[in-house]
Amino acid sequence: MNKHISLRAAALIIKDNKLLFAKNINHPCFYVIGGGIEPGETSEETVVRELLEETGRKIKIDRLAFVQERFHTVEGQRHHEIVFFYFMKAPVDMNINDNSFTDQGNQETLHWLPINGLNRYNIIPEFIKTQSFDQITGIQHIIVKE
Repeated sequence: MNKHISLRAAALIIKDNKLLFAKNINHPCFYVIGGGIEPGETSEETVVRELLEETGRKIKIDRLAFVQERFHTVEGQRHHEIVFFYFMKAPVDMNINDNSFTDQGNQETLHWLPINGLNRYNIIPEFIKTQSFDQITGIQHIIVKE
């Protein structure tokens, strides 16, 4: 069995007690904005770049909140995915509306979901649903074996 390792970075943007997610029309779940870390790129550079691509806004990092290691199998291939989740500083004038399109055109839209109601939605990663975002002070290491 082959093994695949990927490094990713993702953004946690909170505004008015809502968390920003993206949704592709071809997938049943919501997910936080992020993407793969390019060779020679830091996780911080990745999350800023991905947000610029997806929202058209250059948003500053607040701090690293989570590191998730996810072990799963896809079509018989083992995967080990490491994702760095950053709290971002949402600008006061951040005017991203529900159903705004990303750089993926009409295939992907942005959505503000209420933090207190995240368990009602199909969200990836699943651990986001159970977090108390106002009580996170350090970096949490999340390990998921599927």
